[in-house]
Amino acid sequence: MTVASEKQAQHAVFRHVIPAGEPYLFEVKKGQTLRLLDLEGNQAIDTLFYNAQNPRERYDAQRTLRRQNNAYLTSGSVLYSNLGNPLLTIVADTCGRHDTLGGACAQESNTVRYALDKRHMHSCRDNFLCACLHDGRLQKRDIGANINFFMNVPVTPQGGLTFEDGISAPGKYVELRAECDVIVLISNCPQLNNPCNGWNPTPAEVLVWN
Repeated sequence: MTVASEKQAQHAVFRHVIPAGEPYLFEVKKGQTLRLLDLEGNQAIDTLFYNAQNPRERYDAQRTLRRQNNAYLTSGSVLYSNLGNPLLTIVADTCGRHDTLGGACAQESNTVRYALDKRHMHSCRDNFLCACLHDGRLQKRDIGANINFFMNVPVTPQGGLTFEDGISAPGKYVELRAECDVIVLISNCPQLNNPCNGWNPTPAEVLVWN
């Protein structure tokens, strides 16, 4: 369900443009609102969330989908942790739905889905690991099932998943209110082998309001 926001970019307390294909890790405080902005359209933004006070508490895709009885995330969706606590709530969404089933691209999945020579292409899992290495609070074991904001992953009648052309467009965004202090780990997806980015990764922007 699409819901527009009344927040104005000029009033944001923090703004950062993530280059195409790059990772980014930062914090959002309890009560703040985070906007993920698809600047040029069809850009998948792979994202993980953690409780900043206890990073072992992290986003749980299965618990989140089970509690809301929906395969997709959109306005009104509460993102739950592996301890059953709300981490964030989606309060605005101009795209309409977001995937949390397709997972992050990795060396292994690039090889299986596409070709052996795609193994060494940059991937979201590599981005996550690089950001964790530089930050120090997160480790390889902390990389779990993520959210693919703006990514179109239809569920087939047989219960499978397909990767299709995106349903986003330039300027589409999703906003989330932090229910606790959260670490936000993003891979601005570098995938070139399926249509999730329109075969052309582009920059994305994060904005934060108090």
